[in-house]
Amino acid sequence: MIQGAIFDMDGLMFDTEPIWTEAWVPALAEFGLEIKEGLADACRGSSDESCVATLKRFYGDDTPGQEIMNTLRRLAQDMIAGDVRKKPCLDEILNYLSEQGVPCAVASSSTPQLITTCLHEAGIDDKFEATLSGMDMEHSKPHPEIFLKAAEALGTDPAQTLVLEDSYAGVRAGAAGGFITVMVPDMVQPDEEISQLYTACCHDLGEVRDLIAAGKLG
Repeated sequence: MIQGAIFDMDGLMFDTEPIWTEAWVPALAEFGLEIKEGLADACRGSSDESCVATLKRFYGDDTPGQEIMNTLRRLAQDMIAGDVRKKPCLDEILNYLSEQGVPCAVASSSTPQLITTCLHEAGIDDKFEATLSGMDMEHSKPHPEIFLKAAEALGTDPAQTLVLEDSYAGVRAGAAGGFITVMVPDMVQPDEEISQLYTACCHDLGEVRDLIAAGKLG
């Protein structure tokens, strides 16, 4: 049995990635910009710092990247609040892990406020012993810092700790930290590189639960 489990949030626990993608359009429009193909995918699962660099790569060095990110987060958080939709089998896997005595943490690139709001509205805030935001980290995914700190908070060995992710950046971070990394794709499917990094790829969280119960993870 695994020692602990670390959950990403957007796109993994909640069906919020389409909202983030939608929010890019009005956020950029406030600065007279139109969304470019590939921007949302390039920023998915990343911190503001990483997204600012991506914005400058897409639109030029004089792009007000942090101001755009502030606007994006404000719009997305307003759209998400009050409409938190759980991904399939989220309750089932959390209940199973709780029954097995496996401690859980959230490690998300979202703000601490949004993490707290989503967990509370979904009624699952009591299922997690720790919540970590990428906004409080020195390095963003694909750097493994947030997962390593989550494992430290749980008191678990990364090699015996499950990381659940839907994004490329998250899978890269889990693999870099030496975690048992499982991808549950949401907006993007794994490519050849990502397929070489994860331990398993599952259709939904119910399939992850079944693999844990069968002793096939950890």
